[in-house]
Amino acid sequence: MGTSLTFVGGAGTVTGSKYLLSEAERRVLVDCGVFQGEKNLRELNWAPFPVSPKSVELILVTHAHTDHVGYLPALVRDGFAGEILATQATCELAEIVLRDAAYLAERDAEHAAAKGYSKHEHPLPLFTEADAERTLGLFRAIDYDTDIDLGAGWAARWTRAGHILGSASIRVATPSASVVFSGDLGRAEHPVLRAREIPPGASTVLIESTYGNREHFEPSGAEHEPLADLIRRTAKRGGSVLIPAFAVDRTEVVLQTLTGLLHTGRIPALPVFVNSPMALAALGVYRDRRFAAELRPDLDPGGFVDLPRLHEVRTTEESITLNDPTMPCIIISSSGMATGGRVLHHLEHMLPDPRNAVVLAGYQAEGTRGRSLLDGATHLKMHGRQIAVRAEVLADEEFSVHADRSELLDWLAALSPAPTQVFTVHGAPESASALAREIGARLGLTARVPELGETVQLA
Repeated sequence: MGTSLTFVGGAGTVTGSKYLLSEAERRVLVDCGVFQGEKNLRELNWAPFPVSPKSVELILVTHAHTDHVGYLPALVRDGFAGEILATQATCELAEIVLRDAAYLAERDAEHAAAKGYSKHEHPLPLFTEADAERTLGLFRAIDYDTDIDLGAGWAARWTRAGHILGSASIRVATPSASVVFSGDLGRAEHPVLRAREIPPGASTVLIESTYGNREHFEPSGAEHEPLADLIRRTAKRGGSVLIPAFAVDRTEVVLQTLTGLLHTGRIPALPVFVNSPMALAALGVYRDRRFAAELRPDLDPGGFVDLPRLHEVRTTEESITLNDPTMPCIIISSSGMATGGRVLHHLEHMLPDPRNAVVLAGYQAEGTRGRSLLDGATHLKMHGRQIAVRAEVLADEEFSVHADRSELLDWLAALSPAPTQVFTVHGAPESASALAREIGARLGLTARVPELGETVQLA
């Protein structure tokens, strides 16, 4: 029968990465993320998994972002009881991410029930904190650049992807096929991490296409000057700057950038508040000297963030006080696409005031509040209310740690042996389609965008 691959998620959309490998009676899942963004995508999180979760033997994880690990507790709740394999840093970051996701899911369900803005009489979380704790007990750490025996003639190898700490591309070999899952690929140079590396090639490749239809903006002058100018302008008019940021990696990159801008005198020494317990926990992992080899050689784990007026906001009470800052400041809070978390309360209070500013520091998927701000929305719906957008909004694409079109093509071209078939995944339809065309035109490889739920045979 050979090996088949089913695109359970991450096909035709940038979220929900889930790829199911099957051969004979064996099933192995690569990544297990939640769908985010448009309502029709989010509703897929509640659909039954296409096979019995009990029948899945192993899950292999590329990295700890929610769109790659966030569905794990739901799968465990429904019967998955095998091992979850990932790098050590991914294991530790996933612990932070999943506990936080479960906590927020339960609190959001409670809030929706109390305020009555859910269409369901008794709104439920996608999974509970108990589900998350059971999930964490299934993780097993593996090393980079080591062939891991999965049994029954299967093997897997994790290669550094340079996207976030612990991120990897995964090559899986089965008795009848080989396939590389790119995971999320970092840029040729990451501001904090060592550069990505090239895994051994395979006959089939799944390559992410988040920025598959465009090149990243390259500043002609000083790096992040629009951001620096915005901070200076906002402080002068007595306002504050809110930066919605992914708790894992993006917060670290933003803090490092602010450190550089401050030390070169390009921004005033404003108080900087990190208001995300998850982001603070992740920062602790990045600063852990056990992972120093994953950082750029020129960075010290304990010193790449050096902001004398840095404040770590941990309690709900401290967070509430930030909704009304007494002086100009910078607030970094998650989530990065403003889909949930403490950042919503800050947006609620800060958006109506034209003195304030909001900086979008990462990819904003369709259907998210972040994307609405990017597209110039005059109002945002939050907690059942329409909030006027009067604050200045800036999109800073210099923060992106996703490979752009040229960098994706360079990574694919470097694989040896070259693949016989390529699938462009983890991208909006136009981005995935554009990258598939470029792969054919520039590299002469057969590439296409798979459909959600599609099953293909591998060679």
